[in-house]
Amino acid sequence: LMASVNGFPASFYSEPGVLGLLANGISAFLVLLQNFQTARTGIPAPAVANILAGVHLILIGGVCQMIAGLLSFRKYDHLSGTSFIGYAALWGSYGATRIFLGANQNNPNTNVTLYLNFTLANETSIPSSFKESAIAGLVPYILLSFLLAFCSATVNYIMPFVFGFITLTLVFEAVGLVAGWALVVSGVLELLILLFAIYGSIALLIKGVSQRYVLKGFGNPVFNVLLLGTTNSGSSQSLGQEKKKNTKYAEPMALGFFCDTVSPFIFAFYSFGYFLSMTVGAIWISINSAGLLLSSYYAYLRQDNYHVTKFGLHCTFWLVKTWEEYVISMVTGRTEAAVGKQAMVGDWFFLAAALVLCFVSLNMDTLEVVHNAFFFLLTISTISQIPLDGYYMFFGVMCSLFTAVSLYGTFARLINSIAEKFLIPVGPQPVSTDQLKSGLGCLWKSQQDKPHGNITQLPDALFYLTNGVAALSAIQSSQPYNSFLDLTVPWVLIPGAIIQGYVSRLQIQGGQRFGCIIPSFYVAIWATWTWFRFAGYRLQISTELASGFTVGAVSFLLINVFLMLVAAYGNLVLLALTTIMEVMLVCFLLSTLDRLPYQLEIAMLSIFAIICLYGTLASLVNCIFSKTLLPVGPALIKNNIKKEAAPTAPCPVPISRGTSGLLQIAKLLENNGVCGIPTDTVYALAASCKNPTAIEKIYNIKDRPLEKPICICISSVEQLVAAKPPFSPLLWEFMRNVYPGGISCIVPKGDWLFKLGVGPAYDRVGTKESIMIRVPDHTVTAHLCTITGPLAITSANPSGESDSTHHDMVVNRLGSKLQGVLCDGESNEVVASTVVNCLKIDEGTISIVREGCVPAAKIWQIFEMVKNSML
Repeated sequence: LMASVNGFPASFYSEPGVLGLLANGISAFLVLLQNFQTARTGIPAPAVANILAGVHLILIGGVCQMIAGLLSFRKYDHLSGTSFIGYAALWGSYGATRIFLGANQNNPNTNVTLYLNFTLANETSIPSSFKESAIAGLVPYILLSFLLAFCSATVNYIMPFVFGFITLTLVFEAVGLVAGWALVVSGVLELLILLFAIYGSIALLIKGVSQRYVLKGFGNPVFNVLLLGTTNSGSSQSLGQEKKKNTKYAEPMALGFFCDTVSPFIFAFYSFGYFLSMTVGAIWISINSAGLLLSSYYAYLRQDNYHVTKFGLHCTFWLVKTWEEYVISMVTGRTEAAVGKQAMVGDWFFLAAALVLCFVSLNMDTLEVVHNAFFFLLTISTISQIPLDGYYMFFGVMCSLFTAVSLYGTFARLINSIAEKFLIPVGPQPVSTDQLKSGLGCLWKSQQDKPHGNITQLPDALFYLTNGVAALSAIQSSQPYNSFLDLTVPWVLIPGAIIQGYVSRLQIQGGQRFGCIIPSFYVAIWATWTWFRFAGYRLQISTELASGFTVGAVSFLLINVFLMLVAAYGNLVLLALTTIMEVMLVCFLLSTLDRLPYQLEIAMLSIFAIICLYGTLASLVNCIFSKTLLPVGPALIKNNIKKEAAPTAPCPVPISRGTSGLLQIAKLLENNGVCGIPTDTVYALAASCKNPTAIEKIYNIKDRPLEKPICICISSVEQLVAAKPPFSPLLWEFMRNVYPGGISCIVPKGDWLFKLGVGPAYDRVGTKESIMIRVPDHTVTAHLCTITGPLAITSANPSGESDSTHHDMVVNRLGSKLQGVLCDGESNEVVASTVVNCLKIDEGTISIVREGCVPAAKIWQIFEMVKNSML
C-alpha cells in the first residue's frame, strides 16, 4: 500500500515549494508593474501606490514565502527552507521600505526623482542617505542570492533559473538607484522570474497530485553535488554533538549564517560613512534579525541548545546595535552620543557571552570556532568606551570580516546539508569532547545522571543571557546624560522584553514546570524599568503617573516573592537570580519615590549580570553534554507529593540524543540481544550479524514466517565499498544515487559479505542467492551501525500489523520480548522503505518488489538517469 491508515509518508505531503515559488513570482510581478509604469510615463509612483505595493510585498513576498520556508524546514528540505525564509526577509524589507518611502513623500503629485527599490522620488522628500541605505541592503542579498542559485543547481533545473534571475534583478535594481535605464532591464528580468516561477509551481503541483514528475525541471540536478568535493572522513567526526540531534527538521545553521551575512554588511556600509542615517538600515536589519530568531526556533525543535543560544544572542546583538545607531542618527547625534556612550557597559556582557560561545564550541568544527571568534572580536569593537573617532572604523572592519566568514559558512553549511556529507571544508574539531570535559575540572564524579532540577532545559541559556544584557545595560549614575538615557532604551527593552518574550514562548512549548512564569514576569519588569527610568523624561511622567509606578513596583515585589518560591523548586542559580531581583525591585520602588541609593542598585545589577553569565555557561555545557558538568545547585524544596508510580518499561529505553544511549543499545546487541531502533522510515527490530541466534529470535518475537528473509543495515556506501563486492559499474552508480535513503536494494549474495562483517550470520540473512541492503538516511542508525557493524533488521511490528511510527508503539507491542528500545520520538515516515530488485540490473532492468516511502516513479527516474549517464 502507498500509505497506512495513519497518514502519508513525507514524500506525499503537499509541496511548500509551490507557495514559495509563486510568492517570488508575484512579488517580482508587482515590482515589474511599477518599473514599467515609471519607465513609460516618466512619472514616479505616488505615495499611495508605494504604500499599497509595500503592503502587498510584505504579505505575499514576506509572509507567504516565510510560511513556505517554515513548511520546508518541517519537510527536512534544507535548500528550500533557507531560500524561502531568506527571500521572505528580502521582499519584506522591500515592502517596508516602500511603505516608508510612501509615507515620506511630501507631495504625491510632484514629479520627483529618487530611485528606491524600483521607484523614483525626490531627495528632498526623504533623508539624503536613502539611496545609499538601499544599496547597502541590496548588495549582500545579491551575493547570497547568487550562492542560493548555485546551490539549487545541485537539486533541480528550475530553482537555479528563478534564483539566478532574482540575483540579476537585484543587481540592476541597485544600479537603478543611480541610473534609471537599469529599471527597464530589471523589469524584463522580473518577467522571467514570474514565468519560471509559474512553470516551477505547476510542475511541483502536478507532481504533488500525481506523485510523479510529469513536467521536467525537478528530480534532476544541473550537476551532482558530489562534484564539489570529496567526503572528508576525518571531518565526519567534527560535528560532535550535532550528529546526535533531532533529524526530523532541516538544519537551520545555513539560515543563521545567511542572516549573519546581511546585518554586518549593512553595518559595514554605515560605519564607513557610506550613509549617515540608520532609518532604512534599521528596517532591513530588524526584518533580517527575525530570520535569526527562526533559526533559533528550529534549533530548539532539533533540541540543539547551542544554536538556540547562538542565534538568539546574534539576533539580540544586531537588534540592539541597530536601534542604538538609529537613536544616534535620528535623535541624539554623534557628538552628544559620544558623551552618553562613555557610561554604557552593556557591551561587556555581549563580549563575555561571545567568549562563552567560543569555549563551548571548541569540540565542534573549526568553522564554528572561527565564526564565534570573529563574533567575539566584533563585540570588542563595539565597546562603548572606545573613542568615537576609532569606534566606527574598528566596527566597520570587524563587520566586513564577519560578513566574509558568514558568507563562507552559509555556503558550507548549505552544501553539506544538501549532500549530507562534508564536501565543503569546515575543519576538524580543535578540541576533542573528552578534552573539553577534562578542561572543566574534576567532572566525572558528578555523573549521577541527571538528578531532578540539575540539568537545565533548552531555552535556559538564552533566558540567562537576555536578563544579563538587560541588567548590565541598566546600570546608570545618579545624574545621567539625556543621551545616555536615550541610547539605553534599546539596550534594556530589546533583550529584557522582546527577546525574553520569545524565550517565554519556547518554555511554554517545552512544557517545563513553571517554565514560562519567570521570563514572562521579567518581560514586564524590564519593559516597565525602561519606560520609567530611561524614557521617562521624554514621556514627561507626572507625579500622579509616578505614583502609579510605585504601586506597580510593590506588586512586582510581591509577585517576585512567589517566584523565589518557584525557584526554590528549581536550583540554586535560579534562586539566587530571583533573590537579587527582589533587591533590584526594592531599588526600583525607591526610584519611584526619588530616594534611590544608586550604589546599591549598581551592585545588585552587577551581581545579577554575573549570575546570568554563569547560568548561561552552566546551562549550555550541561545541556550539550547531557550531564551536570557545571553545578547549578540542588532544589531547596523537594516535591514530596506522592505521585502515581509511572509504569515501568518492560525493557531499557535509552534516549537516542546521547552517546550513552547508543552505547547502551550497542552493548545489548553485542550480548546477543534484539532491540528496537529508529531508522529514516519506521522503527525496526535489530540484531547483530555477529550473533546468528539473535537473528533467529526476531522470527519468534514478531511471529515472522521463516520463508521471509531479513535484510542487513549498514552505515554508509563506503562500508560496502570496503568489502569489494563484484558489482557492475551500473549497480554501483545506482546504489550511490539511492543511498542513503528510504530504498532497499536486493543484490547478489557472495563471499564479500564475510569482509563486510556478516560472516556468522551469512545463512540467517537474505536468501541463498541474494541479500537486501539498507543504508538509512538517519544519523542515529548510522552511528549505531558504525559501532556494532552490520545489523540484521526488519520492521518493528507483529507480522501482518501496521508499522511502528513511535518508540512507544515498539515498547507497548514488543517491549516485553526485547532487550531494549532506542527512543527517538516520532518516526520520519509512516511506511517502510521501497524495495528494489537489482539482480537483473546488468540486463538493463530493475523491478519494484514493494513500494514504500519513495514512489516507484522516483526510482525509475533515478534508474533512467543512471543508465543514461553510463552510456
